[in-house]
Amino acid sequence: MPSMRTRPSRIVLIALLVVAALVLVAVVAVSAPILLHRSAGGSGQEIPASAVPETTARGADGRVRTLSAHDGDGPADLGAVAPGETLRIDGSGFDAGIGIYVAVCAIPASSEEKPGPCLGGIPEGAESGTVDESRLTSAWVTNDWAWRSFATHQYSDASEGSFSVTLTMPEPASTGLDCRETRCAIATRADHTAGSDRVQDMLLPAVYE
Repeated sequence: MPSMRTRPSRIVLIALLVVAALVLVAVVAVSAPILLHRSAGGSGQEIPASAVPETTARGADGRVRTLSAHDGDGPADLGAVAPGETLRIDGSGFDAGIGIYVAVCAIPASSEEKPGPCLGGIPEGAESGTVDESRLTSAWVTNDWAWRSFATHQYSDASEGSFSVTLTMPEPASTGLDCRETRCAIATRADHTAGSDRVQDMLLPAVYE
């Protein structure tokens, strides 16, 4: 007959095994989509030769994506962007199953390369879910249950793949990038869960004053 001393030990062991199993399930649930994600192809966008407030493209996944920029008076003049300027960035037709980053990034040499490097960095407080949305130089949009509490925004309508974020234009230069010397754009690109997928890449060329 087991002694009374062994029962608490068994209970503790069982509890630890249950906790370990739950942690393992959580890790698999978070990492599996990242490891198993397959690229849907490119966004199909022909990057505008000049600064325009809106662009549209049909991606390899059949979705028609639109990305636009507005200031307080209407369509934004991206040919004369100033640090500290506030712009509303709207998108539609995106795949809500793939999170995106929205930021000012270097325009890549090829559509097969992701936009970057980018200005603004990861929004302060993103790691703890306490982002101040009133002054964002970059944004993270996702509906993924495992990440949405850390993101700055969710898709406003998942079926339409629409979102709206307000960005404060960052200083034109940071480590590794100077948008006064390199052609840059307000860009969307897949977040870290689908980093090699180019289907969500949309760019609005922007020129700093």
